[in-house]
Amino acid sequence: MALITCKDVTFAYEGTPVVSGLNFEVGPGDYLCIVGENGSGKSTLMKGLLRLKQPQEGAITLGGGLRANEIGYLPQQTAVQKDFPAGVFEVVLSGRLPTLGLRPFYSRADKRIAHENMEKLGVDGLKSRCYRELSGGQQQRVLLARALCAAKKLLLLDEPVAGLDPLVTQELYRLIRTINTEMGLTIIMVSHDIRSAVEEASHILHLKHTQEFFGGAEEYRQSEIGSAYLGGGTDA
Repeated sequence: MALITCKDVTFAYEGTPVVSGLNFEVGPGDYLCIVGENGSGKSTLMKGLLRLKQPQEGAITLGGGLRANEIGYLPQQTAVQKDFPAGVFEVVLSGRLPTLGLRPFYSRADKRIAHENMEKLGVDGLKSRCYRELSGGQQQRVLLARALCAAKKLLLLDEPVAGLDPLVTQELYRLIRTINTEMGLTIIMVSHDIRSAVEEASHILHLKHTQEFFGGAEEYRQSEIGSAYLGGGTDA
């Protein structure tokens, strides 16, 4: 059963459609990359998947036992966020906030989950460090560990490698692949790098204010739009 289903979805701002004609499903174990040019509707769709923005038309439904507060999310970082003066463990543990409900404090289980995810991402040795003192790659690992603290079945990543150098980028892609294949989490990732997206993902959703393509990565390679972007070496 699909974890997320978008049916005839349109998103708009002040009545003006930003992206429309969205019809796709994301199933357990999928690795979907959402690609397209700047302003094509990628970030708007991500807000919709997170229930931060309601569709003007159509519906987004959750299935397979997925709950909205069980979706992990790694947002794009701003300059202010990169300079956040908090401890690494505090940042990772904050990923458990959506699960607290009426509880005023983190439980032992919450702290154990935070420690486990820090170990999985290789940042357990940084737990006493200040977040803003870390390198860009270290910060992204910490934020990924934070997102895992909330994720039970689905992880949403918004441009997770933006601004990272090539070696750190490849290592982060490897970690995301491991989360998908070995931990069994479904991945939805927004990316500006179409070439890398096709190499990493199982499925591609290409937006250009409407749904230009949805299907398997290999099918995308052979499609007209995929050939146009990949053949010309154009990233969007």
